[in-house]
Amino acid sequence: MDCYITVQKRGTIVLPPEIRRRHSLDKPGAQLRVVERADGVIELLPQVPIPAEEAWFWTAAWQAKEKEASADIAAGRVAAFGDADSFLADLDDQG
Repeated sequence: MDCYITVQKRGTIVLPPEIRRRHSLDKPGAQLRVVERADGVIELLPQVPIPAEEAWFWTAAWQAKEKEASADIAAGRVAAFGDADSFLADLDDQG
């Protein structure tokens, strides 16, 4: 979609309703990331707000651990235990 929008006196802009709906920007708390590129283009990128208590999960370090765990699961490097005692015994055997 190509359209023109007017920048109001205080810098306010209004996105067309169909764009807001398509990118879930009509939901409470919706956010846009503003990127000013070197070539003068201003990009508005829809973002999903992250609650503060969940921010740890999205750190680079934690995401690296998630990726490693997913690779282990995909490669079959996992074990299942029927109860906590079996799990703890396996930990003891590895230590």
